[in-house]
Amino acid sequence: MSTGAMSGAAASGSVGSVVRRFLAEYGSGTPSRLKVLDAYLLYVLLTGALQFGYCLGVGTFPFNSFLSGFISAVGSFILGVCLRIQINPQNKGEFQGISPERAFADFLFANTILHLVVINFVG
Repeated sequence: MSTGAMSGAAASGSVGSVVRRFLAEYGSGTPSRLKVLDAYLLYVLLTGALQFGYCLGVGTFPFNSFLSGFISAVGSFILGVCLRIQINPQNKGEFQGISPERAFADFLFANTILHLVVINFVG
């Protein structure tokens, strides 16, 4: 076996072990609230990627519709990340005056404003 093949196999093993360790720590150390929010973030991210891929493959004929959908996906992702940061127990010191319920209410309000703008943009 050549040195390059051995280093490739070692790198593959180390990547696999890193992924396994990440999944084990994520599964045991992450609260279920954050796991649900992470699933929502993954869904929104995949929706935005699918819309962008469709735009590249098919075209942007109704450009306002594409732009509205993509802005909705990006905005929802950003608001979701902000919510995740605020409700993460590790960040309690930075958000002392904000309860998780208040953060969720802010998230809902901002999402409502975002989607009113998106619907207005579609026409």
